[in-house]
Amino acid sequence: MADATDQQPQTKSMDDIMSLCKRRGFIYQASEIYGGVNGFWDYGPLGAQLKKNLRDVWWQDIVMNPCQGKPGPKGEPISMVPVDTCIIQNPKVWEASGHVGGFNDPMVDCTESKKRYRADHLLCFPVIRDDETYDNATPIGYVASLSREQLLEQENKKVWKRIRKAFADSIGSNEHAGYSYGDERLYSELQPEERAAVLGPDASERGTLTEPRQFNLMFKTYLGATATEDDIAYLRPETAQGIFINFKNVVDTTRVSVPFGIAQTGKAFRNEVTPRNFTFRSREFEQMEIEFFCHPEEANDWYVFWRDWRMQWWQEIGLAGENLILREHDKDELAHYAKEGAGTSDIEYRFPFTAPGFGELEGIAHRSNYDLSAHQNHPESNTKLEYLDTTRGELAKNGQPKGERYLPDVIEPSAGLDRGVLAILCEAYTPDPERPSKVFMRFHPRVAPIKAAVFPLVNKDGMPEKAAELHQMLVKRFGHLGKIETDPKQSIGKRYARMDEAGCPFCFTIDGDTLTDGTVTVRDRDTAEQKRIPFDDVVEFVATGLGLG
Repeated sequence: MADATDQQPQTKSMDDIMSLCKRRGFIYQASEIYGGVNGFWDYGPLGAQLKKNLRDVWWQDIVMNPCQGKPGPKGEPISMVPVDTCIIQNPKVWEASGHVGGFNDPMVDCTESKKRYRADHLLCFPVIRDDETYDNATPIGYVASLSREQLLEQENKKVWKRIRKAFADSIGSNEHAGYSYGDERLYSELQPEERAAVLGPDASERGTLTEPRQFNLMFKTYLGATATEDDIAYLRPETAQGIFINFKNVVDTTRVSVPFGIAQTGKAFRNEVTPRNFTFRSREFEQMEIEFFCHPEEANDWYVFWRDWRMQWWQEIGLAGENLILREHDKDELAHYAKEGAGTSDIEYRFPFTAPGFGELEGIAHRSNYDLSAHQNHPESNTKLEYLDTTRGELAKNGQPKGERYLPDVIEPSAGLDRGVLAILCEAYTPDPERPSKVFMRFHPRVAPIKAAVFPLVNKDGMPEKAAELHQMLVKRFGHLGKIETDPKQSIGKRYARMDEAGCPFCFTIDGDTLTDGTVTVRDRDTAEQKRIPFDDVVEFVATGLGLG
């Protein structure tokens, strides 16, 4: 089997990828027969299995065999336990975490284009007097704006031509005015009189953008039948808080000791104002999160450990190459929970809709003890969350430590499962005009939704029966990892083409020679090469290809 990670970066069409996802049953628009609902997506047969496989691989490498047996910074084994917490928690959880009061984005509407933008994602460009140097110039005004998405477009001549036209229109007959690309400001930072002259990103006239207003991203619901203001609850916007509020329960009911991690996968919900880019920014999504608890003095070493290993993990399952980067956050990007001087980084992937830029795939953050402290100090929690570390503290007369109480620091590797699936789909999509399908999906075998396919060359002469025998052998051994396909109909070329688009690594064909010499034809997805191997070796061949041999 060819290496699934040696693909070189190339320009791919997001429209083509989305078309294949619909055609082959990876992803559908939710409620499509009723016109769909923006920001929600359903996974079809292949997509559901691909998503399950990615989740299972994460679970295996995080919970069952943490970090694939890799030792921690001091050579110690990694300790990890799982939880599965509720989507709806007591509303006080979200008050303590800051989500109810602070989970807001400043939004701007355009009265002309009817589009909505985040005010802190609109970059406005200045007009200055050209008889002054740019370093010392005082802008006359800010007139043209670009959205964050437009800024990501490489050499978008139409966008920049439009900006220059806006500058020219604003300058008019003032021969002493010019423009600069060096003193841009966010729309949210402008004064009201400056905003009046701004040209919206998708508008033709200036002054169509409204004043910024806060938009809360929490999904509200009601508990019970009365549905009054006293019954308000929220769908969780992240899975992390369910881990934090169960920290004491986990410590009290298991034999874990700091340092250790708690892992969870599950649905989260954010009322995104402008969901976009297929499944990249959705209102319902799934997360794969780790909260790793450690002593504050060791937190930086654990941050580096998790940052580097999580990058390595994504590379190992098929995202190795120039499309994947590890980016440390600048100081002005740090979240409210970040400790001064603590590390925060993103693993980012170059999606077709972000190219040449990158989009976040997973964040690794040193959250300090912000969350545990917030829940401990909330007036209605009435619970001490400090950890008693019996390996630390002053020594007693018997020479043993007296123990130290502290709130552990937390390292959080938080990945988006849906974004992971999307990145794997984009990376796997491989155009090949020489094939009947014109494209194949180069999935890493660990996440491929179909692990192998068995085809009788023709549907007669004992071939279907022999194919059924091999199919059952493979199902028995590998069925828990993914689907084992079998199909006796259509030409063998069309069946191969269908498996190419599904990303099946191996196809085995039963033909006349199988019945006489006991061999089968195996076709490699990535090279399309075929060779014959003994019938009795097929199971071991697949095991080796899946990394199980």
